Amino acid sequence: MNSRRQFFSLAGGAIAAASVSRVAMAALPEPVIQTSANTMAPLVPNTGRPYNPVVTLNGWTCPWRMNNGVKEFHLVAEPVVREMAPGFKAHLWGYNGQSPGPTIEVVEGDRVRIFVTNRLPEHTSLHWHGQRVPNGMDGVAGLTQKAIPPGKTFVYEFTARRPGTFMYHPHADEMVQMAMGMMGFWVTHPKARHPLIDEVQRDFCFLLNAYDIEPGAYTPKVMTMLDFNLWSWNSRVFPGIDSLNVRRGDKVRIRVGNLTMTNHPIHLHGHEFMVTGTDGGPIPKSSRWPEVTTDIAVGQMRQFEFIADEEGDWSFHCHKAHHTMNAMGHDVPTMIGVDHSGMAGKINHLIPDYMVMGERGMADMTEMEMPIPDNTAPMMTGQGPFGSVEMGGMFSVLKVRRNQKPGDYKDPGWYQHPQGTVASEYQGALNEPVRSSSSGSGTMPRAQQPAQQVEVQVRKPGGHGDH
Repeated sequence: MNSRRQFFSLAGGAIAAASVSRVAMAALPEPVIQTSANTMAPLVPNTGRPYNPVVTLNGWTCPWRMNNGVKEFHLVAEPVVREMAPGFKAHLWGYNGQSPGPTIEVVEGDRVRIFVTNRLPEHTSLHWHGQRVPNGMDGVAGLTQKAIPPGKTFVYEFTARRPGTFMYHPHADEMVQMAMGMMGFWVTHPKARHPLIDEVQRDFCFLLNAYDIEPGAYTPKVMTMLDFNLWSWNSRVFPGIDSLNVRRGDKVRIRVGNLTMTNHPIHLHGHEFMVTGTDGGPIPKSSRWPEVTTDIAVGQMRQFEFIADEEGDWSFHCHKAHHTMNAMGHDVPTMIGVDHSGMAGKINHLIPDYMVMGERGMADMTEMEMPIPDNTAPMMTGQGPFGSVEMGGMFSVLKVRRNQKPGDYKDPGWYQHPQGTVASEYQGALNEPVRSSSSGSGTMPRAQQPAQQVEVQVRKPGGHGDH
């Protein structure tokens, strides 16, 4: 973790919609800046009430300080450079050096104070999505507060009133600022044993976000409404998304928030899970349902839990096929079944490097090492132990191992399959398939034709009177 020891003067600063004592405002907490895109270990609390911390996929938890019983955080809204995958970086806006910003973790009943310093070229605000707060702390610029001007620091203060999983994002020039990556996760842990919130051994969280960045470019196009080409988890695209590494027998909770422009059916292989919570709170046990896929609509959070009792490397992804691709193009014609080998030969006389693409499908793309513009994420580059995974975008792997130590989140490598448990080429003799015959014998007899033709007469109406 890279920490810049920078303190901000309050001279000329503003306070959002509520007064705070001069003692509390005497000095701001140090903003901690993170530049690595790796998944950081959970931040175990050493002050305040204890809790079981979360792990933010390809992210981190924001440190805090205790000040006279108040838990204080400092968020800095600023331009950031986010490595979305190895070799591919995007110029985004975020918080404390990253997009998304750091996860904020508190405990039910905590008094919380968040300082927000604006280093953007325009004003901003912060909305605490899904939380119960005083109206003047809701963060809607122009409605509940003045916007935070560039160079100024505002402060939000409220009590974390209910446990659950929430998000934070601007409510100022929202279309631009969220399209540029301004968002983060908020987790409020229960203060005591909760009848609807189970204890788990692994607790992961991440946000769904999407960008439209042209090949070779660095900055998202903020006017895009639907045709995004980069579908990401915490502003990372596979193979840049870390795996979720757990111990066999662990109870695992995964919290997913959606701040894209469309819904996402999130699917887990190898296990069934129970949907246990939304941003509205924990779901009553009598209303929970088992799933292997849960759909998360725009602005929603879904929390699901399962026992990781099947060893292996299990795919975990959005089930919209286009969302597991990188740098998607939307105007590519379908060439499947088109034999244009003769035409390709003629074109090669004019363009020696011309190659046929897509006549057998897109799988060949994973084997071609075609030149692409600098700073562009290839479409399908994830490699597994048996070859190309042919995935990108919203895709990762749940790695379940019996020898993964409690609290160990390191990648254990690829799963070593027991002998005889991997699908492989069949080496035996193949019988000819049984086919239907004209005589009607076989497994699928043909339908019998009617013995005689039936003549049907149709009379067309002559006018409105015949209707």
